[in-house]
Amino acid sequence: MTTLLLFDIDGTLLSTGGAGGRAMARAFQDVFGFSNGLGSISMAGRTDAWIVSQMAAEHGLPYDDASFRRFHDSYVGHLSAEILLPASQKGILPGVRQLLDTLVSHDDAYLALLTGNFRRGAEIKLEYFDLWRYFRTGAFGDDSHDRNGLLWKALDKVEAEGGPRMRPADVVIIGDTPLDIAVAVAGGARSLGVATGNYAVETLLE
Repeated sequence: MTTLLLFDIDGTLLSTGGAGGRAMARAFQDVFGFSNGLGSISMAGRTDAWIVSQMAAEHGLPYDDASFRRFHDSYVGHLSAEILLPASQKGILPGVRQLLDTLVSHDDAYLALLTGNFRRGAEIKLEYFDLWRYFRTGAFGDDSHDRNGLLWKALDKVEAEGGPRMRPADVVIIGDTPLDIAVAVAGGARSLGVATGNYAVETLLE
């Protein structure tokens, strides 16, 4: 039996040293003219589409498909530059590459992504660390504002790419936030919480 392993990215596989947050802030300034767009909004476990909509709402700014597209394009451009900058705590998290090398050698494991990152943002981050090649497909922040909806997107994407048609019971979602685990709970999948991000083991267990 094949198990579908759906990986989160930030805090689970790698740390960009804040490149994503800096790119978000710069893109928000480009599109909306605010230098501190993130304010008190937490990015952990959220989709990029949700984050930008909340940034606009917090500042009382009009937000539509056109402004979203401008934000997306600006963010991708800034991320491509920010990811190259040196930063503390930047890198692949311990054991990740060894784990992925082991998993791809097993025929009963199918690796894909379930992440709040825009697809192009995910690609930029993973390609920088030479991790993109491990994943065949995935569900991304472009696909849904609601992270819980990404499980079904991922199942459809896997099948569309020639992979097996999976049931939620055959899926393990791997992530570092309670919201990653909540996706599994909502969809009937299993979860594996990793305390390599901002949340302790006790919080993830709860």
